[in-house]
Amino acid sequence: MLGMVRGFLALGGGLALSLAAGIASAQTATFTDWQDSPGIVLRPLGGPVPDWDITVGGGVAALPAYEGSNSTRLMVAPDLDIRYSDVAYLSVGEGLGVNLLRGTMYRAGIGLTDDPGREHNAASRLSGTGNVDPTPVAKAFVQYAFLPVVLSIDIEQALTSYQGTIADFGAYLPIVGTEKIQVFVGPEITVADSRYMQAYFGITANQAAHSRFSVYRAGAGVKDGKFGLSAFYHFDDHWFVDATLGIERLLGSAASSPLIQTRWGMSAASTVNYTF
Repeated sequence: MLGMVRGFLALGGGLALSLAAGIASAQTATFTDWQDSPGIVLRPLGGPVPDWDITVGGGVAALPAYEGSNSTRLMVAPDLDIRYSDVAYLSVGEGLGVNLLRGTMYRAGIGLTDDPGREHNAASRLSGTGNVDPTPVAKAFVQYAFLPVVLSIDIEQALTSYQGTIADFGAYLPIVGTEKIQVFVGPEITVADSRYMQAYFGITANQAAHSRFSVYRAGAGVKDGKFGLSAFYHFDDHWFVDATLGIERLLGSAASSPLIQTRWGMSAASTVNYTF
């Protein structure tokens, strides 16, 4: 366990550079929110935090065509992550954010990211349902460590489009931690308000008139449960490769939506990265 913890502390911003970085905000991905979290809260215990930490990279990802789809699509997963000390960050997956509160065992802040929405042509089953328009998303997050477990809460508010709210409650811990290899696992539960649920899982009267579906009202509540695994291999102080797997089980009115082909979803991705 001691070696595991040392690896955990030494990883620094590695988890924030998860291969999900370029895609975790996409509504189709089934990754947990902590797999794309703003840094490791225990990083200050692992040594001095550099003034600037910049990572670039890229890879591939396999995602459901849309959340609840039984078909898979491949896409490019770019990665760009810029961090100023443990104060602020700018990244492909997380957007722009600042840590308003920070300490050796906690971190809390606000950010601005995006939801790319969903296009009706993502799958033939969605024909006639229209698009869920992209929207900027305001985010507030908190992470607190009960060594070796880190608890994570993330609340997001869509600023335009459907203007819904979701909240992710997760936890993760290291199961392998060395200088070369780190592996993290953990669960997450997501709850959402009725505006979010209706946008992604409901069928309005207008949509019913132009599609194969009947009217369906998706209500607020628990949206899904997820389990994530993220693994990292460091070749040296600059190059590393990572692999991430996310499994989702839709719940509540999301699971009962006529749009859904399967209540289970899985996403996987891998990237090669270079840290300056």
